[in-house]
Amino acid sequence: MAEPNSVPLSPSSAPLPPGVRMIPISTPHGEFRVWTRKLGDNPSVKILLLHGGPGSTYEYLEALEKPLLDAGLEFYYYDQLGSYHSDQPNQPDLWEIPRFVEEVEQVRQALGLAVENFYLYGQSWGGILAIEYALKYQRSLKALIVSNMMASIPAYNEYAERVLMPQMDQGVLQEVKRLEAEGKHEDPRYMELLTPHHYEKHLLRMPQAEWPEAIFRTFAHMNPAIYVPMQGPSELGASGKLLHWDRTKDIHEIAVPTLVIGAQYDTMDPAHLRWMAGEFPRGRYHFCPNGSHLAMWDDEKIYMEGLLGFVKEVEAKRV
Repeated sequence: MAEPNSVPLSPSSAPLPPGVRMIPISTPHGEFRVWTRKLGDNPSVKILLLHGGPGSTYEYLEALEKPLLDAGLEFYYYDQLGSYHSDQPNQPDLWEIPRFVEEVEQVRQALGLAVENFYLYGQSWGGILAIEYALKYQRSLKALIVSNMMASIPAYNEYAERVLMPQMDQGVLQEVKRLEAEGKHEDPRYMELLTPHHYEKHLLRMPQAEWPEAIFRTFAHMNPAIYVPMQGPSELGASGKLLHWDRTKDIHEIAVPTLVIGAQYDTMDPAHLRWMAGEFPRGRYHFCPNGSHLAMWDDEKIYMEGLLGFVKEVEAKRV
């Protein structure tokens, strides 16, 4: 999820809000800090939120805040390294999946999250990161939530070609592809075409003028120095470092309770997401019939019923 011509702004120097911690992170390329914020208090349920992008921010996940607090749960906003509220080193070698996985593990340890309470939630790219983390560190997990992310980028690209692109006005699609072929992803015309014909149909199903302020904030704070190398410059599919990522043959190894959330109008194939849920030994699938990639905003009630219902199932040991 990105606006290709967006430029990351510098974080404010205002005092840190309550619950905020800057957590030190060790990497092969130096020591850095990442931003986290704790909200709520619950000894049994502590949810670490992994945002999308890559290079996005936690801000669009503010849709979850009131429902999670009202349910009495504890959760943590978290900007990954390179994202707006965290350090933003200019070191391309840092933007690799294994390095991000180790970052999440360091954050978990610093926050004191453990198998008796640690829920890991990942949305979009955060879902890739959550799956990768679980494959290596599931011994530390109580439960996993994968939202709006398929287990295969090749399958995602195939779905875009087979289903999403044929639904688009073909004249618009041809012009978008021409701009992409010419490398004009920052041309204002590119977003002028994509916003009504792609974003408002598959990212957030409402006119852009009505999008929540948190969405605009997220776009303004996007870091393309991470997004473009990993996801690629096109908004119609992936072409960067993630191009060949595929865990369809491995997710059966994740034995912790796992929720997969899909949506009818998402860029991610809801049938694939349903299949994923069946591959996890203790999987559950939740479908948002009116939602898109950001179903927590455009199908909020159904989305949160599924998420909170899953937590209740896990706490009652029914999954």
